[in-house]
Amino acid sequence: MAIATLEFEKQAASTEQQLVLELKGKLSLETVHHFVSTLRPEPAAALILDMSGVTFLDSAGVGALVQLFVHRKSAGKKFALAGLTQQGTAVMQVSGLIKLLPIYATAAEALAANA
Repeated sequence: MAIATLEFEKQAASTEQQLVLELKGKLSLETVHHFVSTLRPEPAAALILDMSGVTFLDSAGVGALVQLFVHRKSAGKKFALAGLTQQGTAVMQVSGLIKLLPIYATAAEALAANA
């Protein structure tokens, strides 16, 4: 059985104040610890996660997204998701988070909204 992986790739649209990361792989129980420990200390004023490369999102992944959102909001920083896949959108709808988290169709829309 293959080990689940999740990679982060900084996008060219990133600035000093706005970090756009494209996630690639699974945001699941196997990868959430690395995900949270890597992104929680991120100092950028706005963090935008391009989720278009996330092949699987489970409840642990959703929990990690909420944890990151709450942490950043309490620190006065912005957080947004962009490019959710069909499976990712379905998971967010079932969890009721589609109305709580800032979600955009594209990273460019998220950048414009969080400028």
